[in-house]
Amino acid sequence: MSFDSIISRRLGDSPACDKDAKALQFIEELTQNADGVQQNVLAEILSRNAQTEYLKRFNLDGITDRETFKSVIPMITYEDLQPLIQRIANGDRSPILSAHPISEFLTSSGTSAGERKLMPTIKEEWDRRQLLYSLLMPVMNLYVKGLDKGKGLYFLFVKTETKTPGGLLARPVLTSYYKSDHFKTRPYDPYNVYTSPNEAILCADSFQSMYTQMLCGLYEREEVLRVGAVFASGLLRAIRFLQLNWSQLTHDIRTGSLNPKVIDLSIQECMTRVLRPDPELADFVAKECVKENWEGIITRIWPNTKYLDVIVTGAMAQYIPTLDYYSGGLPLACTMYASSECYFGLNLKPMSKPSQVSYTIMPNMAYFEFLPHDPNSSGHAQDSPPKLVDLVDVEIDKEYELVITTYAGLYRYRVGDILRVTGFHNSAPQFHFVRRKNVLLSIDSDKTDEAELQKGVENAIQLLHEFNTSVVEYTSYADTNTIPGHYVIYWELLVKDPTNSPSEKVLNHCCLAMEESLNSVYRQCRVADNSIGPLEIRVVKSGTFEELMDYAISRGASINQYKVPRCVSFTPIMELLDSRVVSVHFSPSLPRWTPEPRR
Repeated sequence: MSFDSIISRRLGDSPACDKDAKALQFIEELTQNADGVQQNVLAEILSRNAQTEYLKRFNLDGITDRETFKSVIPMITYEDLQPLIQRIANGDRSPILSAHPISEFLTSSGTSAGERKLMPTIKEEWDRRQLLYSLLMPVMNLYVKGLDKGKGLYFLFVKTETKTPGGLLARPVLTSYYKSDHFKTRPYDPYNVYTSPNEAILCADSFQSMYTQMLCGLYEREEVLRVGAVFASGLLRAIRFLQLNWSQLTHDIRTGSLNPKVIDLSIQECMTRVLRPDPELADFVAKECVKENWEGIITRIWPNTKYLDVIVTGAMAQYIPTLDYYSGGLPLACTMYASSECYFGLNLKPMSKPSQVSYTIMPNMAYFEFLPHDPNSSGHAQDSPPKLVDLVDVEIDKEYELVITTYAGLYRYRVGDILRVTGFHNSAPQFHFVRRKNVLLSIDSDKTDEAELQKGVENAIQLLHEFNTSVVEYTSYADTNTIPGHYVIYWELLVKDPTNSPSEKVLNHCCLAMEESLNSVYRQCRVADNSIGPLEIRVVKSGTFEELMDYAISRGASINQYKVPRCVSFTPIMELLDSRVVSVHFSPSLPRWTPEPRR
């Protein structure tokens, strides 16, 4: 059934849908005139930012038409902008990228030279983002009834923030949102009531925040209608937290007291309104959690849950089987497509299967262009780069890299997301998120590419030199069977002197050396967020990678063009590698990490 027919059928069911009707009508109007909206957005961005240093470089002279813009403004990456962004970060308040003052930097989980990218934003962007948030529940209400009769158990967290030398805040986009008045003083909405108090969400200590949110969720178990987190990995961490801490949680419920480890005063105060002795509830939770079998634990403890609200597209798809196990196969709703650079669009069919999730780009959010992407190309430079395609001109079943121009001062900026067109809603295209460009490994918000992995291996190898040992070949995969997930690196070693081979301690420290080499997002996930486990090196028998090549050739690979894959996910290959493992090693300690960028 089409989105249009669902709207007309459902809105006739209830007179209490006036607010929803306006939101849905807004979506229809935007998408019916997507190209006109896009032209207006571009003209507004170019007009208001005409006197910025960046645009004046290209002598636009106030011209705002699309053709001139495309002919003179180049497509860029973060590295192209970095010197200008650094000036802003250092305190230059002149209109460099945006005529409106840069209010803060949103730190992207994509990395540059091992550190987070700093994405400039302006205050009015939150109005635009809030508008997109306001459309989520009207769409969801078309598919799931009665969400105003209960609450959402969402595990939401703030992350570390810092200040640039010029005094601007730099923090993840969701941390900025949770700390904004848009979130903290949001008006009451029966469709958006959370079990987690703001005080718990805003507590920077991950243990105290998670503990309080879980405790509140248990107290209100009968009222919970949806369970969620931002990423699938975050929800699984919450389940693992319950596995590890249910005994203390049930003690608190039984006695009406609060774990002494929760020392945040604002949490302590707000919990006086929640805590009450409830031995019956404590007995129930303990009875469920003490069982070895945790299959369906979400619906056993929160029996009225209608769906899970988590991102399970892209790298998060690897968590779907585990989520199905813990939830008893509840629907997985992916509602929104957004990043630090820009909020992009909505899933107009949020209850569709993860493999069928498509996001409809909202043409008022930014000016969107699309760089044709050939998934089979070698990646070598071409004589004439492909021409950028406008939003309404993309073609179904083709893949593109997303390019954006924003109100906050990004112009023809390559986001790095690869999208495949699945269809159109009115004149606005719908995209399936394929992957991040060049990302090799990802567990949570981390993104590790091949060059970074290579650098990590090279640094770890330095510890083997005194043993006259080298790494013949290596590959990797993101192991999400553990909670939290972790990186696994397969090494085949050449030990030239068996009487002086590297010890287990040395190989453990090779794991740590690799972790020290990885980007700050990875290290923050390890140290501050506890969302990634210790890196693991599995040493395999001599000749293993020759067997891997033989296997690939038997499946049709060319012997002349075969290269060892730096990341594997195909089950038979992983089974082959694991059958050849001779020793296993883990990082013995946490890598170094501070909120401040490396100097």
